[in-house]
Amino acid sequence: MRRIPNPDLAVGAGNKQRWNQPEHRRHGFHNAHGLFRRALMLRAGQQAVLEPGEDSALAGLPALATLTDRPEFSALVCACEGQIVLARHASDFGLDRPHSIQSVTKLFMHLVAGRLMGEGLLDPERRVEHYLPEIGSGYRGARVQDVLDMTVRNDFVEDYSDPEADSFAEEVALGWRLPRDGAAEIRLHDFVCAITGGDLSNPGGYIHYCSANTDLLTLICDRLAPGRLPGLLMEAVEAAGLEGAFHVSLSPEGLPAFSGGGCLSAADLARFGLMLLRVARGEEKGRWNGALTRRTRDGASARLSPPRDFVRYANQMMTDGRWIGHAGYGGQFLMADTRTGLSCAYLSVLENDSGYCEAYMTETILCLQALTERYAQERA
Repeated sequence: MRRIPNPDLAVGAGNKQRWNQPEHRRHGFHNAHGLFRRALMLRAGQQAVLEPGEDSALAGLPALATLTDRPEFSALVCACEGQIVLARHASDFGLDRPHSIQSVTKLFMHLVAGRLMGEGLLDPERRVEHYLPEIGSGYRGARVQDVLDMTVRNDFVEDYSDPEADSFAEEVALGWRLPRDGAAEIRLHDFVCAITGGDLSNPGGYIHYCSANTDLLTLICDRLAPGRLPGLLMEAVEAAGLEGAFHVSLSPEGLPAFSGGGCLSAADLARFGLMLLRVARGEEKGRWNGALTRRTRDGASARLSPPRDFVRYANQMMTDGRWIGHAGYGGQFLMADTRTGLSCAYLSVLENDSGYCEAYMTETILCLQALTERYAQERA
């Protein structure tokens, strides 16, 4: 029987697989959980109930119209204390449908790394080669803390406007695409160990955003706790009380793609944000490392590059000193406000060539901040 490369995963124009081509990206992000080469699916046994209770003041904000009137918009859910205070979705999507959350998935690594720190298995002051002696020059000599904080500068390039950037080659190791010209798939371990570098220091106070950092942390955590990563993800899913399924792509060797392979509905991403807030308040004792989350919020010093330099980064988490969360390629953001307990999950799909726009992401953050500020004023 004749065989052809899977059309969804085969690389085409601009060095992108079909589901990430601009004309197919919206369908791809809305259906990524069924398009990956392989994926892990997890569901909670007990669902966290969110009752409807729209906040009319939030509903009337211009910032909400900015977020929802965009052609890129997929869904928005804002939740607090067991209520959905705001919920909107595009006509071609729904609040309960899985959506690619891309790098928002890194927040799961925040939890997992913090858990292993709390168990005394992971020392962030150790050098990477203490845990992975075979690591290449791209990380040899860096502290684990430098990797957690995205302050390592090596030769890995994550420039979505460059079709030959390393981040696209990384997608083979994440299970998102087929390798070119019928080559064998590369394991995540081999991809990360092959990254090169010289002087790894990162002067200037801005992070060097690199999703391979999260891949490296995945390898370290798997080395320290062999076979436990799926179970730790299951614990996070249970703690969040997800209604639907959490899907995450798997590398060829079966490791979860913490760097960006997660898929969640807007409602469940909001539930996950509520769980992060409980962690920050110390209400998940014995499970997650609330002290690390609070230190991240209060002490992160490295900044994102302008115009988002009001956002700081540490321990696989973004913060402004009040909210905690993360952005995702294509137009995703989770913002959980530690002052009011409001969790805002925003999903969208940029359909430009690169799938990324700095101005768009900055506007998204500012609009979500406007929602949290208004909600704080109501509760003052």
